[in-house]
Parts: sequence; C-alpha cells; structure tokens
Amino acid sequence: MAQREGLQRVSSEAAALPWATAEVRHIDKAAGKVALKHGEIKNLDMPPMSMVFQVQDPSQLDGLRVGQKVRFQAVQGQGAYWVLKIAAGAV
Repeated sequence: MAQREGLQRVSSEAAALPWATAEVRHIDKAAGKVALKHGEIKNLDMPPMSMVFQVQDPSQLDGLRVGQKVRFQAVQGQGAYWVLKIAAGAV
C-alpha cells in the first residue's frame, strides 16, 4: 500500500502523460497486476513488448477481459512499472 501512496504525486501529473495502446494478456486483480502486450510507451522510452504492470487502483481492472484492446498511462517508480490509468478501447 505504501508504494501506491508514493505514486499519488505522480498520478496528479497523469494528465500530461501520453497514452499507450495494448492488448490485455492476463489480469490478477487480487495482486493488483495486469499483463499487457503494449505498443511504444513514449514517456518511459520503452519499445513494444509484453510485460506485467502493477496497477495503482485495482478497481480499474473491473470490466477488463483478456484479449481486450485498451489504452493506458504508465510510470516507473519504486522499483516497478505502474499503470496509473487504463481504459477499454484503443486510442
């Protein structure tokens, strides 16, 4: 929980973050994680790949399903990659 609290200041800057697109590969709501096959994440200088992200607010995983196209905002902090916002539908 402390990690999520530490990301609050970053999430307040989320409006300025670019959106990336992805396909949901796996959802672990209990652990607050989502596996995404994503496109480029510009603010992280990250090329397209598949990886697991921590989710700042696991309730954002409600309604998502494996295989669904999504758009999301992500940051790196406290030794992990975090999804700040995720929404159904590609940009």
